[in-house]
Formats: sequence, structure tokens, C-alpha cells
Amino acid sequence: MTGTEPGAEQGRKSQKKGLCSSCGLCSIQEWPVEESITSCVFKNGWLGKREIKLFGRERSLDDPVEMRFGITLDRFTAQLKKPIPGSQWSGMITRMATRAFEEKLVEGVVSLQRTPDHHFFSQPVLAQSLDEIHSARGNKPVLSPVLYSLQRACRQGMKKILVIGAACHLHTLRDFQERFDYLKEMEILTIGIPCVDNIARSKWPWILKRMSQSPDTARHIEFMQDFRIHIRHDDGRIEKIPYFSLPEELANPGIFPPACMSCFDYLNSLADITIGYLGAKLLPDQNRQWVLVRTETGKKLLTLIETELDRFEEFGNWECRSFVQSSSKRIIESMKEIDKEYSTRRKIPVLAGHILAGVFGMIGPKGKGFAHYSVDFHLIRHYYYVKFRYPEHLEKLVPRHVRVILEEYGLPL
Repeated sequence: MTGTEPGAEQGRKSQKKGLCSSCGLCSIQEWPVEESITSCVFKNGWLGKREIKLFGRERSLDDPVEMRFGITLDRFTAQLKKPIPGSQWSGMITRMATRAFEEKLVEGVVSLQRTPDHHFFSQPVLAQSLDEIHSARGNKPVLSPVLYSLQRACRQGMKKILVIGAACHLHTLRDFQERFDYLKEMEILTIGIPCVDNIARSKWPWILKRMSQSPDTARHIEFMQDFRIHIRHDDGRIEKIPYFSLPEELANPGIFPPACMSCFDYLNSLADITIGYLGAKLLPDQNRQWVLVRTETGKKLLTLIETELDRFEEFGNWECRSFVQSSSKRIIESMKEIDKEYSTRRKIPVLAGHILAGVFGMIGPKGKGFAHYSVDFHLIRHYYYVKFRYPEHLEKLVPRHVRVILEEYGLPL
């Protein structure tokens, strides 16, 4: 790899350190660090027993939708009628957390705020006021120790909290709460965000400079359903970069944390409610979000804001096989190439990339089909990442449904 940021070498160093998503639990001083590590998702594997504990069963291997999206009571798309300024989308998660606090369902909200010195960097917060909850809005695409704020909640003797986190946070939290006594008397409600491809803080400025023409003014970033990256700047302008026109060096798996590349729960299946965007229709001047209600607690959280929503049914065709199939061979080969040198040049020129993205946007999967495509793409990528780089963890980390999905595409196990 060229440039100033280490690639394959950094990946080898991370492998020696083991898999860690920096969730924050083992930084807490209220209990022995060994007990936190015992509950690490990378020690216990994804889903499996944890899914059974929460739902009474694992997801059905005979249901292709449930295999991808997890167990749900309801799925739909929606947006707030009155969007919250500065939110990543319309602000549904922020509003839901605010209402839970206002209604005294919870005494505090475990979340993330931005650091004072960097818009995309995060710091854990136990929000105990409406202003603190509101200031946690928007995404922070870096590894984040969300669970560290449990220390403050414990020291204050809180009995009811809301945790907003990624899948690695919620897997570890649910295991720890069940396994040890420290949190057993605490009622914990959870809102999950779909999450892959977070970045180590040291690499984020390097990556953003290679994506954006104005990295210093970037405020929100997302890989969108139109096969482009959308970067919103501080003046409201949206910069769009086709996936296909990114510099080749950004395709290096070594720039992503090994923990993120070893994640098998993109859609945060152990949350009470998951709120993202993958299955929503992409429309101008709208910010529709995709909602997956998973538990009765999730239904209770949804009720808090239901009258404030414009609600829409899921849309789009489920089938996306040809799009996944066409990229699967390339995915497998790229996961094998641990020591490959990556060019700084763009894969294809930006104008040609926009044309290609436009074509894919017209003929490619949309709505639940795009969510299907995105889930399968990442499951395939991560399976072969672990297979070629952490083979000793393959059996433990990979849930049963992933192998069934690979077999659907005729891919080798």
C-alpha cells in the first residue's frame, strides 16, 4: 500500500493483538477486567445462544428474510414529521431517546457525543438531560467505547437506562448482564444501529481526505442506496462520490479494524429496536429510515414517537442474487490478498463512476432488496476475511445462517 497510512502491516499488528472493538466494558473499574473480557462477543461468537436467550429461538434457516434481517415483530420505513436539525437522518433515535427520558422510562441514556476537537470522533456519555441527549445526535464512524458510561450509571445507582449502540456493544452487554450480578437489578432498554466498517481514529482523517474534496467541512457521511457515498458539509451541500471511483487503496481490508471485519450482525439483531436506512426508499428532500422492531420493549419504545412519524410500508423486490453473485469472486480474492500493494489512483474516473452508479441505481436492488444485497455482501466479505486471516476463530464466530447463505450462492466453506 502506498501513502502515509499503514495497511497490511497494521493488519498484522492488529491480528497479534486479537479482535477487539473497543466497546468500553473492560475499561470499567467497578468489576474485574477479566469478567468484562469473559463477555466479549469475540470470545463467545455472534448470535447463537444469545439469540435463543432473547427470543426463545434462533432465526429460522428456512426463512431467507429472517436469516438476513433477524427476528422481528414489525418492519417498516418512516421519518419524523418534524426532523431534528443536525441529525444524520430525520432524528428518530434522538427523539425516541428524548421521549423515553421525558416519560421517565429511563434515568439516563448511554450514548456518544462528539469530542470538542473533532466532529467525527466520539466520547462516551451518560446523558441525563434533554440537552445532553440532543447533543449525541449524528453518526461517529470510529470505534467507540459506548459501554464505558455504564460505570457512571452504576456509581449513581441507576435502575433504568437506555443504551444506544452497535451490535458488538449490545452482544457484550446482554451477555455480561446475564452472566454477572453487577447489572442484574438494572432495567436496560436498547436501540441498535446497523453498523459495519467503522474506523480506528488514527486512520479516519487519512480516509476522509481520500474521499472528500473538502474533508475539514464534512459533517455527515454515509454509504447510500444509490451506490454513492454522500458527504454532507457544514453549509448543507451534499458531496457525492461513486463507490466505483474511490481510490483503490480504500479497498484494502487492512484499513478497517479486524473487529469490524469479523462482525456477523450488521443489523444489530439483539437490540430491542434497530433503526437504520438500508431498506428505506431514497428520495430527494426526504430522510426515510428503516425500522426493525424486535421485542416487546422495542414496541414500547416505538409507541413513544409513533404519532410523530410519517410511516411507509417496506418496498422493493427481494431478489438480488445476480448482483451478489457478480461480486462474490472479487470479494473472496480481495480477502486472500493480505500483502497486496494498493494504488493511490481512482478505480475509474468520477464521471464514469457516476454513470455506472446511475445505471446500478436504475437496475439494481432497491428497498428491502438493497438491504438483502448489503447484508449478503458483508456476510460474504467477513466470512472470508476470518477464514483467511483468523481461521482459528472461524467456527466460534460465524453463526449458522451465514453458512446457509454461502451455500445458496454455491460458495466454498
